Amino acid sequence: MTAAERLLRYVAFDTQSDEASETCPSTPKQRVFGAALVEEMKAMGIRDAYMDADGYIYGTVPGDPSLPTIGLIAHMDTSPDCSGANIQPRILAYDGGDIVLNGELGVIMTEAEFPSLAHNRGKHLIVTDGTTLLGADDKAGIAEILTAAEILLQSDAPHATLRIGFTPDEEIGRGADRFNLKDFGADWAYTADGGTLGELEYENFNAAAATVRFRGVSIHPGSAKNKLLNAQLVAMEFNGMLPVHERPEATEGYEGFAMLAGMEGEIEAAVLHYIIRDHDMAKFTARKEKFNQIARFLNEKYGEGAVTVELKDSYYNMKEKILPVMHVIEQAKAAMEAVGMNPVTVPIRGGTDGARLSFEGLPCPNLCTGGENYHGRLEYIPVEDMELCTKMLVSLLQNAKRP
Repeated sequence: MTAAERLLRYVAFDTQSDEASETCPSTPKQRVFGAALVEEMKAMGIRDAYMDADGYIYGTVPGDPSLPTIGLIAHMDTSPDCSGANIQPRILAYDGGDIVLNGELGVIMTEAEFPSLAHNRGKHLIVTDGTTLLGADDKAGIAEILTAAEILLQSDAPHATLRIGFTPDEEIGRGADRFNLKDFGADWAYTADGGTLGELEYENFNAAAATVRFRGVSIHPGSAKNKLLNAQLVAMEFNGMLPVHERPEATEGYEGFAMLAGMEGEIEAAVLHYIIRDHDMAKFTARKEKFNQIARFLNEKYGEGAVTVELKDSYYNMKEKILPVMHVIEQAKAAMEAVGMNPVTVPIRGGTDGARLSFEGLPCPNLCTGGENYHGRLEYIPVEDMELCTKMLVSLLQNAKRP
């Protein structure tokens, strides 16, 4: 079975995670998918495949004991940002031009807006019907890993031992929370989690979440002069004091940002939810301090307690953990080049399970899976790129060396 065929099967499972849930996995439907994966893994010959009590999937493809043990990791959940239910994928031969995903709803993917399409002329694209995401983030990673595992199992060529790990809840930042690192036993690992063909990533954002609460005073508007304090307006003032040129829509590359991700409010109370990102730790720290500075200013203006800021770090830039073990990157580059890819190292404008795992002692950069436009209705992935990514994983395992 090809990686593309596997992906088409996998997207039938709705596996959205839920940040409001306190369970692990955050949604029971991830377990349903996990159980199907375990069954498939055992059927192909991964005898020790299992799902643990927290919904994590593990398995081993034994290899030459003189070679290193390498982990390949992907996540089962899809983003809560767009519906993952009743996905209707289709494969189209792309010769260029705009793609009408849903004529009735007017959902069109244009080359002008998405230049990546021009690089994929002559390929077969797996697309959505314009009403849901596709789920290639990260079911494509799972499909490519298991297809590579199947090839290794059927081949007589020597290869490194492969440890497989599939995690729940990566999209809500919890994928590494209960990962069994002790028993995983890999010398190093890679996440196969998104990325245009050829991308190899070992730099990611430092990340934090900020919850800003506003306390107001409600007075009848007829007698409100010099008495009423509208928490919603204070919240608007707070947001207006953050630099408008440091929002996601105004940044790229290594540029960091603060993004307003959610809001609730009335006169007496309001809450703003932000995410804060930067690759540079000093700039990351300064961005968080900016929130505290604005809160202090507004508290002097409106009274102590009018504004409170809660900051919580989510993950850090894995670069400092990868630099001492650059053989991990060099072997990945060699595997890409061996199958005809042009490796390009780029900073991740986000994070992966690998960032957390790297700080916990398992070096874990990210390998491309070939998809585009994740987390939305315009998500797509070329069949040919999935095949090439699968070959890259096989090459990586067959040519692995101890440093």
